Amino acid sequence: MTARQDRMGDPALGAQPLGLAFLAVAVIGWGSNWPPIKLLIEDLPMASARAWPGLAGGLTLALVVRLSGERLGVPGGLWPRLCLAALLNITAWMGLSTFALLWLNASETCLVCYTMPLWAALLAWPVLGERPGPLRLAGLGLGMAGLAVIIGGRGIDLGLAKLPGLGFALAAALLFALGTVLTKRRPLPMPAGAAVAWQVSLGMLPLGAVALWFDRPEIGAIPARAWLLMAYAAIVPLCLCYLAWFAALRRLPAGVAATGTLLAPVIGVIGSALVLGEPFGMPEVTALGLTLGGVALAARG
Repeated sequence: MTARQDRMGDPALGAQPLGLAFLAVAVIGWGSNWPPIKLLIEDLPMASARAWPGLAGGLTLALVVRLSGERLGVPGGLWPRLCLAALLNITAWMGLSTFALLWLNASETCLVCYTMPLWAALLAWPVLGERPGPLRLAGLGLGMAGLAVIIGGRGIDLGLAKLPGLGFALAAALLFALGTVLTKRRPLPMPAGAAVAWQVSLGMLPLGAVALWFDRPEIGAIPARAWLLMAYAAIVPLCLCYLAWFAALRRLPAGVAATGTLLAPVIGVIGSALVLGEPFGMPEVTALGLTLGGVALAARG
């Protein structure tokens, strides 16, 4: 098998359909997490709202991996790569997107962060040699057009006062994109479950330190809703979705996997309409159609 065939997945093993299934699990879970996070930050300081579920998710993943019989040991010399992957895939994405919420609302943050596929597709060419074909470029264009429709249709304003938030959100997107292509180029040579458990746990440690330093929430005053939301955040977007995401990356080209994440903000908008009563009209319906079409083209190209 050539290096390019290895990157593209082995068709004989049904890598593409299975990879798309894993991608769907990750994207649906991540997209559906924006309304719960918006509710959670009403009850907890932002750093705590991210760090506590994250650390719980990492411990839960480690426990599940250990009970399944998989070893959690890290091969010698792998710690630097593991820590770099954790910083890019977890700390930067979770932390910077949370700081962006100080200047942007949840919809704006979600939409700017999910420009990630554009940067991943661009980085995949020099790093992985995945030269995007016409269909994949068209798919990416349709997906980005879907985001533009949501931004224009909802009257989102990214003025000068919001530039710091825009910078944090773009940094989150760029660093997660870099983590995606680097993970695709040099997968960690350790069991997949253990790799994810370590990345989530290590990646959440800096956010936990920030929460301990700056946040002083009263444990007894935390409402039951917040505990339920933290449990959801730990189990679904962290445990389930990151396992599915890295499984998808092993079976799909990085450009296809990244383009698929364009569905997440659309799911987030729909979820916000259902859970939070936010608007859902023709802009969202149009964006959903464009994004679905973009993912279909990217998967074929």
